[in-house]
Amino acid sequence: MTPVPGPAEFADHTDDHHHADVSGGWLRAGVFGAMDGLVTNIALVAGVGGGGADRQTIILTGMAGLVAGAFSMALGEFASVDTQNDAVANEVRVERDEIRRHPHAEQAEQAELTEMYVEMGLSRETAEAVSREVSADPELAVKVHITQELGVDPDDQPSPWTAAISSFVAFSIGGIFPIVTYLLGYSSLALALGVGAVGLFIAGALTSRFTTRSWWLSGLRQLLFGAIAAGATYVVGMLIGVGVGG
Repeated sequence: MTPVPGPAEFADHTDDHHHADVSGGWLRAGVFGAMDGLVTNIALVAGVGGGGADRQTIILTGMAGLVAGAFSMALGEFASVDTQNDAVANEVRVERDEIRRHPHAEQAEQAELTEMYVEMGLSRETAEAVSREVSADPELAVKVHITQELGVDPDDQPSPWTAAISSFVAFSIGGIFPIVTYLLGYSSLALALGVGAVGLFIAGALTSRFTTRSWWLSGLRQLLFGAIAAGATYVVGMLIGVGVGG
């Protein structure tokens, strides 16, 4: 017979058991920022390099793209997360007002909660018992309704500042990869794109820590995305560069 773990064993398990941040905080913003920084600047370098630009022009283009993109990503993330949090707060207010205006609708609220729990897999008897207890506390009822209907926890919303800073830093790190060889004095476009490709693969592989996808598949997928963007801008730069030169 398998022994039942005691309080000490349970505490040890909970201390070691952690989930990744998948609620839209630093992880999403950081991953998106790093990928965008890499792809954006690889594409910029490929485009101006394909057009025949010299080393100084490529550095200027890359640094301008890095700074502009980092601020754009950070401000966009802040506005996006802040707006999402405001929308959730508004839904909480609407739900709370609805319960306050219609206190006689307790049975209907309980029936709605019961169906939610039944759909989640609880027996009807258990679902009815839980819904009665939840409905007895108006604030708990509001939280449960919002969590079940919107799929978010109103008491655990991501920070817009965390998202903005994560995005800014990650974009800057990603954006420096394609121009680092030029900053070190080299003038080879192929070398710069090669370093950028390595950065893409590494960034993609690192994301596999938070997913079920293998590291090599994640790396190759991101490398493919970057190659498509770089190839397209290289062709455009080459065509425009030839046209301007002529």
